[in-house]
Amino acid sequence: MLGIVSGKKRFTETNMTFSTLITQNFKRNPRLASQITNDIGSPILPGLPDDVAKYCLALVPRSHFPTMGSVCKKWRSFLKSKELITIRKLAGLLEEWLYVLTMDSDAKESHWEVLDCFGHKHQLLPPMPGPVKAEFGVVVLYGKLLVMAGYSVIDGTASASADVYEYDSCLNSWRKLASMNVARYEFACAEVNGKVYVVGGYGVDGDSLSSVEMYNPDTDKWILIESLRRPRRGCFACGFGGKLYVMGGRSSFTIGNSKFVDVYNPEGRTWCEIKNGCVMVTAHAMLGKRLFCMEWKNQRKLAIFSPEDNSWKMVPVPLTGSSSIGFRFGILNGKLLLFSQEMEPGYSTLLYDPDASPGSEWQTSEIKPSGLCLCCVTIKA
Repeated sequence: MLGIVSGKKRFTETNMTFSTLITQNFKRNPRLASQITNDIGSPILPGLPDDVAKYCLALVPRSHFPTMGSVCKKWRSFLKSKELITIRKLAGLLEEWLYVLTMDSDAKESHWEVLDCFGHKHQLLPPMPGPVKAEFGVVVLYGKLLVMAGYSVIDGTASASADVYEYDSCLNSWRKLASMNVARYEFACAEVNGKVYVVGGYGVDGDSLSSVEMYNPDTDKWILIESLRRPRRGCFACGFGGKLYVMGGRSSFTIGNSKFVDVYNPEGRTWCEIKNGCVMVTAHAMLGKRLFCMEWKNQRKLAIFSPEDNSWKMVPVPLTGSSSIGFRFGILNGKLLLFSQEMEPGYSTLLYDPDASPGSEWQTSEIKPSGLCLCCVTIKA
């Protein structure tokens, strides 16, 4: 429960949270809201230097940020800035929440839902603008969720998209970003050094792509960079040590699924290749300095990749909690969550702790989405 100290008075009643205090003040004095909102030249908090005021705002629990964003333009501008994330990180206040795209039991509708670090459901995200899409890419960047490209079916006609939308987890709102240069779907994407990369996929005509784009959030622009050596689709990507790794999927120049790993070095703007990648990956997630994968041919084992020596380790998945052979991955509190793709009665989510003592790495967890998990990301803010 949030308590607000003012002089010697402390508000601890459940109906006197930060959000309700702001709302009640605006209702009592409607002119206050318009005065604050329009006063662009006013300080963030009267009587305090802006750097101190920003620190004070950053101390407020994350769940109150959407309400705070309606107070004034200066508060809203700060709450959607990278500076907020930096201050909360330095103060040790980052809150880790799961954002899960789920499908209902009838497989007709999907929605994003938010789970906190205890697995408690916080809210549903407002609907994303634009037409319903599939085979899109998802990346987290500075506390924001980017949903990129994919394809949509309108009046029976499927078409690839270059649209990009951003969800601000602090303000609980969507906005449209600059479109990519090339419409695509079933592509790889990842964040590296504060930039977003999209690689390969299928294009408008259904042909495999070798083109690669980079997004700079500071300029809201996409630029085409050095292409892959060969077209690649159905792949995935991750960032390690300031480099971009592209794995899985199919290449136009190989028979079957590709075991090659394409590695891009942004500093040298060059691609190189290693040959021991995963193929036909159904789930993947990064945890610390390791990549966790599950291959379609062996869905009762975790494949763990270490980029330091380009080595793989296989870890059997126990039958405890779920006998499912299909999973989606989530990351929470330094642990890997395995959400079952079969809604078995009474099933539990499997949890893998890579830092646990040998023999105790696997546990079960009650954290699970309300429906079938299509994808899951972790946002710290």
